[in-house]
Amino acid sequence: MLISQAWAQGAGGGGGDFLVQLFPLILIFVVFYFLLIRPQQAKVRAQREMLAGVKRGDRVVTGGGIIGLVTKVISDNEVQVELAEGVRVRIIKQTITDILTRGESVRGPKDSSEEDDKPMLPPPAPAPERKSLLGSLFGGGKK
Repeated sequence: MLISQAWAQGAGGGGGDFLVQLFPLILIFVVFYFLLIRPQQAKVRAQREMLAGVKRGDRVVTGGGIIGLVTKVISDNEVQVELAEGVRVRIIKQTITDILTRGESVRGPKDSSEEDDKPMLPPPAPAPERKSLLGSLFGGGKK
């Protein structure tokens, strides 16, 4: 007799337990949204804006770690990059991971294709003076 009454009492109050069990799942989803999903969306948006702004003269880094100079924007998805003097490759824009330096804006429409052959490389920086520990200890350094 006592057991049947206990079963009857447990069956009546199940509505509140469902919400209590659902609350941690909702809380976990909210935490994942603010810690993982939103930052990833912002990162994708910033990458898309960066790729849309790639122009001739920009020094870029590709996904493989190759640094080159953008010599020509071929289409919305493709650019021509000069890796070394006279070495030009066509790459997909999505492989560009970073823009190191922005190039100068193009002043007007080009009249000939000869300008395209001229590299827009910045002047080389002077090499830093090398000092060795032993040279400075024994006075062998430059004065």
